[in-house]
Amino acid sequence: MTSEVPNPASPSAPTGPLAGLRVLELAGIGPGPFAAMLLADLGADVVRVDRPGGAGLGIEPRHDITNRNKRSVLVDLKAAGGPATVLDLAERADLLIEGYRPGVAERLGVGPDACLARNPRLVYGRMTGWGQTGPLAGAAGHDIGYIAVTGALGMTGPADGSPVAPANLLGDYAGGSLYLVTGLLAALHHAREHGTGQVVDAAIVDGTAHLTSMIHGMRAAGAWHDRRGGNLLDGSAPFYGVYQTSDGGHMAVGALEQRFYDDFCRLLGLPAEQAAWRADPARWEELRAAVAERFRGRTREEWTGVFDGSDACAAPVLSPGEAPAHPHLAARGTFTEAAGLLQPAPAPRFSATPTAVRRPPARPGAHTAEVARDWDAPALAAHDPAASGPREPSELPQLPKKPGPPHAD
Repeated sequence: MTSEVPNPASPSAPTGPLAGLRVLELAGIGPGPFAAMLLADLGADVVRVDRPGGAGLGIEPRHDITNRNKRSVLVDLKAAGGPATVLDLAERADLLIEGYRPGVAERLGVGPDACLARNPRLVYGRMTGWGQTGPLAGAAGHDIGYIAVTGALGMTGPADGSPVAPANLLGDYAGGSLYLVTGLLAALHHAREHGTGQVVDAAIVDGTAHLTSMIHGMRAAGAWHDRRGGNLLDGSAPFYGVYQTSDGGHMAVGALEQRFYDDFCRLLGLPAEQAAWRADPARWEELRAAVAERFRGRTREEWTGVFDGSDACAAPVLSPGEAPAHPHLAARGTFTEAAGLLQPAPAPRFSATPTAVRRPPARPGAHTAEVARDWDAPALAAHDPAASGPREPSELPQLPKKPGPPHAD
């Protein structure tokens, strides 16, 4: 793990390729905050507008890594002067991110028309599950429902079992956050070239469907079938799947190419006559059973040692708690420790404009006066919690124990 992290008590000047970019984030949960964190990791000055009472993630703010490298101001959009203050900030921003249900930002007075009227060059990003249009646009939802209707969830899991939810990585973050960031940066390029901003409608269903492009191409070519468990990359091939070890651990195998498969079979100790079953799909179940039997003969750690340094394309299946100690990840500094939190380091990496974890997760309202000064927004100072005296930790906005529906007012 890398130690090249500034002291969070004294954040360094923003570094990274987006240094100097101003981003206004209207607090939410899930893909919006993660997209804003990615921009902040890349050096942008991200100011999060938190609401009194918190956004509803359900963990203490100091542990919410998706709010690292940001600053927070506390503004009640339903109170007098709240919308006007946010519009003042939008006037000074390059990008804005909101994750309300369609129409909510407009009702609050901070929708795209109002913001673009104040700042015609603004890129206004809208992060939702269903998108701004369509019969489900106003409905509540979560990652699992979004990836369900796009066909992505239906590709997971065993042939004789139910689909398996991949946490909320596939929909919220891959199909949502990453597409929002891509759209924001593309629209920012246009705004700087032509002097006009625009609205980016980032829907998780759109992004997740887009992620399945290769699969749809394979379907058209007859190389992919909708029946789960009958395709090359869905775990049905005995040389691309997961196997249990003697200690209850698991090893992941991805020996797709013949030369890698040959290396895999040699190290596994699989007899040549059984290894040859790869060429006959009718014998894949026999091959799977033979491979499984071999894996059950040793522990995960032992098999990790067997395959270490080879081209067999076999790797141990690690938990999030185990991953930081993996030798390759540790050598690269893929995880880092800052403000007492072990966390993924910023990605990707840049040769000329390196990134860093500069600030710990922002506590709601902690930077109101600082942002009012730096963004030259004096109206914001009236919302500074410190103006009414210091607050004890117990008086900080408490988040609900259970998260509510995302993208909701």
